[in-house]
Amino acid sequence: MVDSVYRTRSLGVAAEGIPDQYADGNAARLWEAYIGCRQERTDQYKHWIVDQLRARQCHRILDAACGTGVDSMMLVEEGFEVTSTDASDKMLKYALKERWNRRKQPEFDRWQIEEGNWLTLVDDVSSSYVGQISNGDQLPQFDAVLCLGNSFAHLPDFEGNLSSQRRAIANFLELVRPGGFLLIDHRNYDEILRSGAVPTNNIYYNSSHISHIKCSTLYINGKANMVTMDYYMNPTSLAPLFGIEFSKNLAAHHFRLSYYPHQLEEFTEMLRDVAGPDAKHTVYGDFRPLGEVKIPAYYIHVVEK
Repeated sequence: MVDSVYRTRSLGVAAEGIPDQYADGNAARLWEAYIGCRQERTDQYKHWIVDQLRARQCHRILDAACGTGVDSMMLVEEGFEVTSTDASDKMLKYALKERWNRRKQPEFDRWQIEEGNWLTLVDDVSSSYVGQISNGDQLPQFDAVLCLGNSFAHLPDFEGNLSSQRRAIANFLELVRPGGFLLIDHRNYDEILRSGAVPTNNIYYNSSHISHIKCSTLYINGKANMVTMDYYMNPTSLAPLFGIEFSKNLAAHHFRLSYYPHQLEEFTEMLRDVAGPDAKHTVYGDFRPLGEVKIPAYYIHVVEK
């Protein structure tokens, strides 16, 4: 039986504010299987990110879309001081579990994890530093703020003018110290809207458990307003991870996420407008200079404050 109403998010997920599309727990539970081997995943871009941070003498990092904590752990292991936030408590519980499991390692004992909403991020992060702010500073600032993995596209454009997106970016930049930078990305939605398809494997996600991804696009007044992706995992390969009974449940190895389809020109213009004329803005395709990869899966933006 097919639903009479097309659902853009899992049942029970709030339709107002920033929706936690991981609230039903299924996507969060499958996330580690979806992203693939952690080492293989991070090696694809680890050196690029670490080089960017060290070249700018960055030490204190805010991972503003940490999810299960994969990138945060990578940075902690590289010696950076990391504060991790996410809007989804279902995702954060996996990061918290990893921190607990590795608490005897001094660097992981200092890893700070907090729930954070991009639209109130300055207040959320500031409240977590109460009692730690010194020298008259009113706001904790970071050498770099990261928002990676197409996470920013989870923020819907309810107003139709990208006002929520602009507010979130302004909050990111407010938390960046002068001379620091914002690292933010999005999928190549220009290509997704052109082809109607999403690559199964890319620079971030290379799992052998992915069966296929089905893509649907919602247009409002002729403009692409939402791209919904249905992720299907291979039940046979999931069995060793979650058990035979789990793999027999067809609904258990499928999840749906919806995104605002940021196109390169529009996103670049928005970043430059919010950051101001003095900010340096560089765009990469799959962590390589723009143009080197013919059809990159991701665009990565570096905004230097």
